[in-house]
Amino acid sequence: MTDDRRAAGTPTLEDVARAAGVSRATVSRVINGVRNVDPVIQEAVRQAVSVTGYTPNRAARSLVTRRADAVALVVSGAGIEPQAAEEAEGTGASGDGSSFTAQVFADPFFGRVVTGVVNYLRPRGMHPVLMFAESSRAREEVVAYLRQGSADGALVVSTHAEDPLPALIAEAGLAAVLFARPARPVPVSYVDLAHQDGARLAAEHLLGRGCRRTATISGPLDVPAGQARLTGFRDTMARHGHPYIPVVEGQFTQESGEAAMERLLAEHPDLDGVFAANDLMALGACHVLREHGRSVPGDVAVVGFDDSSAALACRPPLTTVRQPVEEMAAEMTRLLLDRLARPDGPVTSVIFEPELVVRGSA
Repeated sequence: MTDDRRAAGTPTLEDVARAAGVSRATVSRVINGVRNVDPVIQEAVRQAVSVTGYTPNRAARSLVTRRADAVALVVSGAGIEPQAAEEAEGTGASGDGSSFTAQVFADPFFGRVVTGVVNYLRPRGMHPVLMFAESSRAREEVVAYLRQGSADGALVVSTHAEDPLPALIAEAGLAAVLFARPARPVPVSYVDLAHQDGARLAAEHLLGRGCRRTATISGPLDVPAGQARLTGFRDTMARHGHPYIPVVEGQFTQESGEAAMERLLAEHPDLDGVFAANDLMALGACHVLREHGRSVPGDVAVVGFDDSSAALACRPPLTTVRQPVEEMAAEMTRLLLDRLARPDGPVTSVIFEPELVVRGSA
């Protein structure tokens, strides 16, 4: 394949090769994602691409590689169906997917996923296409989009345990990687966090502060992460002689954290420690505690989970369990590109370790 853009004065493969001190063929291999190139050479080529301002000719390259040089970043869930939407019309319920997308963009978690994906793809001359799959029709559109080659594969973030999209993608034989272990086993690679270990860190920290009347605001209990964080917290507390831990289920939103904290205070007014299964719920809990005249951490210590922007927005700043979302999203993307390079390779999983970040709330 030749690069005929020299006449236009734009950077060419030869310009990149000269800047990197390698051959034109090596530059081509790096840009096209060939795996067996020395990492030092890859980095030299990428720096040369940045310095020269070279932009690959996507149309010409796709004819050779039969790749779209794009991946679908799919936020999926078991949302309201069209028929239910019609029935909900006039009741104030939103069935057009707007509430789903609003919830996605309101959660700092998804922004961190996008950051990790984009930062990994950009140096490789690829880009993500953001798609939402909150209904059966939207899921069909995602599968069709992948089948027709508009994207080379899918990075799937499911928001609901009953999400059928991972199974649909697997059945269609399409390349995909999931963020988080699926609720039901499917032959698709995924990245995840050791959630129980993270909850153990939260429990041990509260116990170390002297908290003896603790409660927890769990995540949705139909989501594996919500179940695992609750199990890890309860088990650790039981191992330290605290067999009963009050639990109120939340939905990973600030509003649900506020409602849960109101209920916990009404039923257990003497509590002195709270573990919320994500930072948004912890933020809501801190708001309610202040409204009830409880100081944080003087009267009630609060620990969150994720180490998101909500942790820093909280007053006082949240002690939280860090989930390295950006690194996990980058690894998810790497696994997908590896799958595209080796379609017959085995499915795999990568589990990241949590870390306690101590700030002012506990």
